[in-house]
Amino acid sequence: MIVNRFIPFRGFTAINLFGLIFVRRGKMFTAVDLQHERIHTRQMLELLVLPFYLIYLVEWVVRLLQTRSLRSAYLSISFEREAYAHQSSPNYLRHRRHFAWLKYMNIKSLNL
Repeated sequence: MIVNRFIPFRGFTAINLFGLIFVRRGKMFTAVDLQHERIHTRQMLELLVLPFYLIYLVEWVVRLLQTRSLRSAYLSISFEREAYAHQSSPNYLRHRRHFAWLKYMNIKSLNL
């Protein structure tokens, strides 16, 4: 974990880049936040990192076109939906199936 004043942008607490967690100085980083980022690390590893970022970006653009809202687009990304759904479950990664994020890609399950 790298605490600094530049990454992530203001308004965000943390970002996971290639398995390194950057935390904005002055922000509270909790065990729940750490679990959220660990889920992202697992997602990255199962996709061999680069495809994770490509899928993330493409899905964000598609969600942005659907929702017309930056926040809603972010919250609708399947990787984020899985991470938010299980960030309070400390044992989730022990039982998580590979590619579990795919079930969160279903457009019908979005509350838009």
